[in-house]
Amino acid sequence: MRCPFCAFDDSRVIDSRPAEDGGNVRRRRQCESCGERFSTIERAELKPPAVRKSDDSRENFDEEKLRGGMKRALEKRPVDTAAVERAVNNILHRLAACGRSEISSRAIGEAVMHELRALDHVAYVRFASVYKNFQDPGEFSEEVERLRGDPLSPGDDPLPLPGGKN
Repeated sequence: MRCPFCAFDDSRVIDSRPAEDGGNVRRRRQCESCGERFSTIERAELKPPAVRKSDDSRENFDEEKLRGGMKRALEKRPVDTAAVERAVNNILHRLAACGRSEISSRAIGEAVMHELRALDHVAYVRFASVYKNFQDPGEFSEEVERLRGDPLSPGDDPLPLPGGKN
């Protein structure tokens, strides 16, 4: 690891511990040249599958597009930023762990709705109205009624896992 103070290419790890979210590792390092100490955070780099759109075109997965869509739905809602990041990370983890080279945009949209439903019902309906392309107010009320009568269960996650397990 390059030293941020003197740009020397070698440092040694003094201490390692899990970061706050548990998915990353925080390392305390010391430069072998200047002796300065600094911290790094490491995380596994998992490549999500390519996205197959409804018109059968394909594009690379864009984490910022995912995050932006969720933030738009959650705009002016009382949801903690850390909770949004956990939801995004849940989706990213499921995408990376699914074991596929590509996944449909529909499955990603369903995963976003799953996470939003757990975070905030208003944001869920906002996202669903765009995602499902509601055409009249009746479709809004149907979705709200479905939300009231169908509690979210942990087994509802729409992203596939390897071996067909979900």
